[in-house]
Amino acid sequence: MELSISFTGEASKYVQIYEEIKQAVINNKLPAHEQLPSKRTLAKTLDVSVHTIKEAYEQLLAEGYIYSKERSGYFIAPFEFEWGQQLKPHTSTAITPITYDIKFDFNNGHVDKEAFPISIWHKLLKKHFNVNNLTTSPWQGEALLRTEIARYVERSRGVACEASQVFVYSGTQSQLQALCHFFGPKTHVGLEEPGFKRVRAILQQCGLTTHAIPVDHSGVTIPKKPIHMLYTTPAHQFPLGMVMPVERRAALLQWAISDKAYIFEDDYDSEFRYKGLPIPSLAKMDQLQRVIYSGTFSKTLIPSLRISYIILPKSLVEDFVLFNQEQKSVVSKIDQLVIADFIAQGFFDKHLAKMRTIYRKKQQTLLAAINTNFSEEFEVIGEKSGLHIVMKLPKRFSEQTAISLAREAGIKIYPCSTSYQQDSTHAMVIIGYGGLTFEQIKEGIALLATVWQSSTPH
Repeated sequence: MELSISFTGEASKYVQIYEEIKQAVINNKLPAHEQLPSKRTLAKTLDVSVHTIKEAYEQLLAEGYIYSKERSGYFIAPFEFEWGQQLKPHTSTAITPITYDIKFDFNNGHVDKEAFPISIWHKLLKKHFNVNNLTTSPWQGEALLRTEIARYVERSRGVACEASQVFVYSGTQSQLQALCHFFGPKTHVGLEEPGFKRVRAILQQCGLTTHAIPVDHSGVTIPKKPIHMLYTTPAHQFPLGMVMPVERRAALLQWAISDKAYIFEDDYDSEFRYKGLPIPSLAKMDQLQRVIYSGTFSKTLIPSLRISYIILPKSLVEDFVLFNQEQKSVVSKIDQLVIADFIAQGFFDKHLAKMRTIYRKKQQTLLAAINTNFSEEFEVIGEKSGLHIVMKLPKRFSEQTAISLAREAGIKIYPCSTSYQQDSTHAMVIIGYGGLTFEQIKEGIALLATVWQSSTPH
């Protein structure tokens, strides 16, 4: 056999020899069981060292492209299928997405970055970034942070718990996945309809059966079908924004006790309430008997920290710890220590007080701008707390039309329909305001009103 190999590029010669022979084998240019030139012969032909040929042959041998016979040399390996089929070029038409220059992004997940106490955070970060903290945390979370979270939820939400009941995770997704694995795939979970689409996706990806539980003006209704756990956002229902009254909370807890079910209370933005007196959390009302309480630092601090927590009833703690004993922490140790110190030194409470004032004023600015620029046929709901409102659109508008018109004008608003498992009866959009300045809110809403009210969609 004669092999024609030309050396090009910067790759080492043995690699180029290996690649050329491999491609020849794959493309059936070298027949099965054909004998390759001896190492010495090929080395002389290509003007390279015998060692170079040896390295190339050994790599081909290791990957099964050739085989060797003792005292006979190397041979092309046979294949039972057509290698060439894998190399047929795949042609597809590239899809070029339409891009828009977005000037106003009313994302409900954005926060006011300018108000973040970055100098204090930087000092604490320097303090904790040392050789002693380069190891990973216990999977449950740092003891200091768990202790501070337990103290914080007791004074802010009335949830009395021990640090051993607190478990630290990297967001709602990771903590829900942990609970899914703990409760098992036969668990049936009730979800608010409408509700968080990511929560539904996580539960279904983990193999759990989900049931849509409708919401009314008081929040999620009492489940009529047997389920093991109910996911709910009573402090500020997502996305519609209603605050669950005490009567409904009491009825839900009574249902959980009688059905021996658990309630997963997602308190994702309860810190920001603007109208009325604070309503006690479900976890406070039942003192963590049937309630799994969930909180996050994404809204109160910054989303990029990716730190959240769940607080379990004492009755679940021992089994949960045993089930997860081989797990590892999913959160940076240094970030955990910084947050623990931030809370312990009183910076967190001060920051929250400051942000409540800022977000209250931003919401007032938003509502005033809507009232000034929009007609009464555009209805605002869910404005009592949180960092977003929902706008009901007139019947002449579809949700998609409204979003498209806004996007073409450089404004990004978000659909409500994706929060529904079934079809929604009203066209609605979600408008967040936490990440925008006061001027951006005013300008963005004025422009949005002009764009929508000057069009006549059908």
